[in-house]
Amino acid sequence: MAVKNAAVKDSEVERRGKAIYKQLRKKLEEEHWGDVVVIDIYSGDYEVASNDLAATMRMFKRRPNALTWGERIGGGALYCLGERISLVHPD
Repeated sequence: MAVKNAAVKDSEVERRGKAIYKQLRKKLEEEHWGDVVVIDIYSGDYEVASNDLAATMRMFKRRPNALTWGERIGGGALYCLGERISLVHPD
């Protein structure tokens, strides 16, 4: 459903993705700190993997028409230019 996805603005994808992540945050951070979560903003389904490509591929295998939002669990950038970023788990 490319038409359905094309009609959603980037800001709406971000808003929905962050809202779903907020609901899942405690569980995800306890079990998957530092991994990547990819969320289908339509269904709320999600996949977790050590990298965004693996999580995205699994999501599209289950939900080919997903419109996705990705985030590093616990915060931190998925990508950076220049300096290396380290994610530290709060103890």
